[in-house]
Amino acid sequence: HDIFKVETIGDAYMCVGGLPEPQQDHAVRTALFALRAVQSANNTLVDEDEPDRGAINLRVGFHSGPVVASVVGDLNPRYCLFGDTVNTASRMESNSMKNKINMSPQAHTCLVNQLPGVSTTSRGVISIKGKGEIECFFLDQTNANDVKLSNCLNGSKEKSSVRGLRMSPWI
Repeated sequence: HDIFKVETIGDAYMCVGGLPEPQQDHAVRTALFALRAVQSANNTLVDEDEPDRGAINLRVGFHSGPVVASVVGDLNPRYCLFGDTVNTASRMESNSMKNKINMSPQAHTCLVNQLPGVSTTSRGVISIKGKGEIECFFLDQTNANDVKLSNCLNGSKEKSSVRGLRMSPWI
């Protein structure tokens, strides 16, 4: 998917599309990665010795916007992202639901521009801590969306920008 893993924070996985190399179809790549991550987690048992415990569930959120990127540290250097986009992506994840992919209006607009006809559902206006009232959207998890997203890779004309994606397990 050419999505760059930035870091793992506790039980959350943060990755980005459009960095370190620009991608014209970054929102599509991020959405497809999110869909596949949820599908894969749902097919992974929490405990293979106790299948009755069920499968792993994820909560996913993503946002689109500018970030500042830098390498931080002397002994153990790492690539870090800073800015409001990172915070908003985190808020999208924390306000998502079990096995759902929550998008900010900016991420939604970018995805719809890159892939007209992609299926999403408005959640309506939600109160987001530190952000106020925001209309959020779920990416519909349908086979048709999976096929559309897969077929669209490298076909978008949108300028590159950053997509922050954050996922947390939900057991």
